[in-house]
Amino acid sequence: MAISTIAHCEPVRVIVGVDTHRDAHVAVALDHLGRRLDVLEIPTTAAGYQELVDWADAFGEIDTVGVEGTNSYGAGLTRALLLAGVAVVEVVRPNRQKRRLQGKSDPLDAENAARAVLSGEAVATPRRTNDDAVEMIRVLRVTRNTAMRARTQTINALRSLIVTAPEELRDQLRGRPTPVLIDVASRFHRNSNDLNAATKSAMRSLARRYRSLDEEITELDTTIGECTTQVAPQLVATFGVGTETASILLVTAGTNPNRLKSEAAFAMLCGVAPLPASSGQTNRYRLNRSGDRQANAALHRIALVRMRWHEPTQHYVQRRLTEGKTKREIIRCLKRYIAREIYNLLQPTT
Repeated sequence: MAISTIAHCEPVRVIVGVDTHRDAHVAVALDHLGRRLDVLEIPTTAAGYQELVDWADAFGEIDTVGVEGTNSYGAGLTRALLLAGVAVVEVVRPNRQKRRLQGKSDPLDAENAARAVLSGEAVATPRRTNDDAVEMIRVLRVTRNTAMRARTQTINALRSLIVTAPEELRDQLRGRPTPVLIDVASRFHRNSNDLNAATKSAMRSLARRYRSLDEEITELDTTIGECTTQVAPQLVATFGVGTETASILLVTAGTNPNRLKSEAAFAMLCGVAPLPASSGQTNRYRLNRSGDRQANAALHRIALVRMRWHEPTQHYVQRRLTEGKTKREIIRCLKRYIAREIYNLLQPTT
């Protein structure tokens, strides 16, 4: 009753927090003073997303919706809210200490998400997953990564069979490089019912599976390379950046790279921004182990290529070595500089 009375006096701004799951989402609405209005559970369907918008709109003007997992379980809801013109911010899950003190449930997690938005703790703009070339690259890379893991498991299984194979077969295959091993094993035939024939049959199956996965990865690499070159030719043309590393950095930045407010934010996203670790008279920075590790690895590869072939980078390395820096520290500095360069290349031109 008190909330209804205030609603007549001043417009109510509604802040919504959503705890996302695979089949259902739980939402909690707060007013601009932090008072809890209601709880709602919706299915993860278009009708459920519209029900959430209508439900929140009934309390007043929707200010912001905080969503957990905007790129996983909350991706569909995030797309629907953005299409409806609702402001969305990404909320990280509460820390373990807070959960230990307050307990855990879906409504509690949703309320914590809403209060993180209300307090200004959650301000991250979610990465958009609308239908475009960058999203195409992302889904293709997901498929490629699974194929890469399967191919590695396949060759490991094949080599483990060689270890336990009969002596004659093991001597035939031991020490062979992977291409030769795959070629030999794919031509095996089972002509009896003994252990040697069964092992050959298993090796042939694994070798053919390896070849199939290898062809799939090659095809995906070609498609990803074409999409990446079309989306960001200026990035691919940069020294030390190939289509593989460029595609990783494009996916990290997302469809809307302008959500990253500065090059420092992009460096933090990639895990190459050193973190302050000063205390008293000690003034130092420590290694950043967070962020997107694939983007971090991509920047690391670019730094190694430039250290080997890029003359200005080689001069920089020599100068820092004379200053007493270690090679590992120099690579960290290079990755930070490269992140600044990549950020400027990813920003949309005006």
